Parts: sequence; C-alpha cells; structure tokens
Amino acid sequence: MQAFQVRAPLDYVITEVDVPQAAPGEVLVRVAYAGICGSDMHIIHGANAFVRFPRITGHEFSGVIEALGEGVEGLSVGERVCIDPVINCGQCYPCRIGRPNVCTALQVIGVHRNGGFEELVNVPAANAYRLPENVSLESAALVEPYTIAANVLDRMQPIAGDQLLIFGAGLIGLTILQMARALGIEDITVTDVIEERLATAREFGATRTFNGREQDVEAAMRELTGGEGVPLIADAACVPALLPQMLRIASPAGRIGLLGFDVKPSDLVQLEVIKKELTLVGSRLNNRKFAHVLNLMSSGRLNPLGLVSHRLPLAQMPDAIHMLDNHPEKARKVLIDMTS
Repeated sequence: MQAFQVRAPLDYVITEVDVPQAAPGEVLVRVAYAGICGSDMHIIHGANAFVRFPRITGHEFSGVIEALGEGVEGLSVGERVCIDPVINCGQCYPCRIGRPNVCTALQVIGVHRNGGFEELVNVPAANAYRLPENVSLESAALVEPYTIAANVLDRMQPIAGDQLLIFGAGLIGLTILQMARALGIEDITVTDVIEERLATAREFGATRTFNGREQDVEAAMRELTGGEGVPLIADAACVPALLPQMLRIASPAGRIGLLGFDVKPSDLVQLEVIKKELTLVGSRLNNRKFAHVLNLMSSGRLNPLGLVSHRLPLAQMPDAIHMLDNHPEKARKVLIDMTS
C-alpha cells in the first residue's frame, strides 16, 4: 500500500509499505482523509525533537474500521471514525490527575508512531471515535485541530462577557475563533500581518481585525477597552517576541494561552505578570476533547469545511508541501484525499 514517509529532514517520498495487522486492543483503519498540519511541516524540516525517522506522519485523519484486534469491544468493522492522536500511559502524575495530554510517556500518532498518511493504519481502539451520522468523513478529519482550540480555551477559563484577542489568523487561530463563538464568546478580535487571513477571520465571524504591520494593535486594544485591557488572549501566532506585547495588552486578572513550540526565549517582564496577577497557561494537544468537538460539529455550530482551501490526492502531497513552504498565505487547511 502507499504512504507518505519522511525518511530524514527534507527527505520525504510517496512509497510502498507493508500492510499492518490489527494488534490486540487496536483497530485497523482505512484512512479516508488526512490534514497537513504545521507540526507535520516541523517534522519534515527536522524541527521536531520527538520524532524518530523514518516516520509516516499525519495526526489529523478519519476513516473506516477495516479490522478489529483481539479484545476490542464496542466498535465494529465498517464504522466511520476519527482518531485522537494522544496515547497516554494512564499511570504517571499527569494521567492520575486527569491531564493525559502531557503524560510523561506520551506518544502521538504521526510523531512517535506511524500516522494517517498511509492507506491503512493501526490505532488503539480507545482513540477511535465513532462519527455522528451527519458528520462526514471529510469534516471528521478536522476534528483534531478543533480539539486544540477547545483545549486552549478550556485552559484559559472564559467567563461570561469576556473579550478575546487572538494573535494569528492561520488555521489554529481560525479554529479558536470558531470554537470561541460556539462557546458563546461574542467579542473576538483577531490580529495578523497577512490581509488574506484577516479577511477569512472576518468571514468566520471575528468582531474586528487588525493588521499588525499597518496598525498599532496595542494602542487599538487600549482604546477599545477604555484602557482596561483584554481578559483573554490566545497566542496562535506562536512568535516568542510577541509575549511582552501580550502582557501589556492583557487586563488585570487576564489569562494568556500559549501554544507555540519555538525554542527561542521570550522576554517575560515579571512586573507585568505580578502587578496584574496574570495567568499564563500552556496548552498541548487535547485533553479528551474529541467527543465535545464532535457534538459541536454535529449541531452545526462549527464550520469545518470552510477551513479547507485545498483537496489533493496523496500523489500530490509533495506539491502541497512546496506550496506551504513557499506560499503559506495561499492555504488554510490542505486535506489529502486518501481514497483517490
């Protein structure tokens, strides 16, 4: 069968691989759709310290159960599913306190083990979520990005009436925007430096947008809030140099959600944090958010297919990578149709 395999940094190929067998406690899934994520690009560029090569990437995917491993109950061959990529040990401190997404023995499908850019893939049965009847396989491939948004918003603990400022209108910024609206947050500002992305944010319901190249975002938010500051700030730009500005923009008792994996240090002015008693929270992957997102998707409160800018067969994945490397402004979510 065919798969997209990263053999080493900047060395990737569409290749033939062996068909896996359903292991005990696992299900074999015939992949229908898989999305290219920024973390897939980090693996390709050798910027992910956790991956071991060669690796079949892909952690955003949906498909149909092809076979059941020994001992699997509650799932059936032929059922449509999407896959939570987070695999945890269940024994360590984070797992014991209900934070399995930062398990000390964490494995991520598509990073630590092979993922969804192959025709058939083995996954733990507990990680397969049955789809509601009105959620398509195409939409279901986008559940995982929404869980990222759900997780960071949960970590930020919104309160009724809170304003939200999102730095970055890429894919994750747009999912945070949609998720925040689905959760009842009404006043949402989005800032970016690419006008096309800001236009999309407005289409998706942003209350207002600011272009950071053309406008003083800090001054604009100060005026907008009467000098009080913003209670919720989500960093979907993941640029360490922006943290001091976020600290200044945040209101007293504000919460800032951080998502970036950049190893460059940020300048943290402790005075800003202490005098306002700010809360800075990291957010990694998702903490059991798949069922929640599927419910929101089924209810029509999310618009997953609106995120998709390109649909391509697996054979064209190298072209998609080239586009994402050289013209990221042209793409939102690139979805690979594994059936074509």
